Amino acid sequence: MAKTLNLTNNLYEYLLSVSLREPEILFQLREETTRHPRANMQVAPEQGQFLAFLVQLIGAKKILELGVFTGYSSLSIALTLPPDGKIIACDISEEFTSVARRYWQQAGVADKIDLRIAPATDTLEKLLAQGQAETFDFAFIDADKDNYYRYYELALKLIRPGGLIAIDNVLWSGRVTQLDIQDSATTAIRDFNSKLSQDDRIDLSLIAIADGLTLARKRVVDK
Repeated sequence: MAKTLNLTNNLYEYLLSVSLREPEILFQLREETTRHPRANMQVAPEQGQFLAFLVQLIGAKKILELGVFTGYSSLSIALTLPPDGKIIACDISEEFTSVARRYWQQAGVADKIDLRIAPATDTLEKLLAQGQAETFDFAFIDADKDNYYRYYELALKLIRPGGLIAIDNVLWSGRVTQLDIQDSATTAIRDFNSKLSQDDRIDLSLIAIADGLTLARKRVVDK
């Protein structure tokens, strides 16, 4: 049976060499972030490029991002957005996002990114209260894992029919299969994956890229 390759270091480097088209500003941000104590929170470069590719593919202009860190994914997406495109980016850290702000400014995309420093659930609930349900085209969820399903449910209300939600870290470095590991984040991701597998409101695909990326397309309901 054919299955996804287990990438060796050499094969991974080859993958990057023939597919990664990383602008210099993104490379500089990635290099700076590798020296950060929590560098493991940054998305892989091929994943950032893939997210931007998806945004272009569906013609997305209105984006949600939950979890910014130093801004690699938001910058990847913003660089591909048209002039009237906008990202509402949610994070709780002024410290981490100060790096993101600096690179957004250098790249000339700061006006496309509306950073909200607050718990993401608060921001999403405010957007719903403002009447913005089903007005977003794309969402990327990469924040605290314990709240993944809550973020997903709120994002699903905000995404238009036919829109796309991408969720990071769904393979959780393989810990999802290690049933002796029962910490709250791991069990939350297991439960999240199980619930989405049965959710008939979406079309679903889990991609074995980086730490696992789930794609959930909100189905268009005939009326």
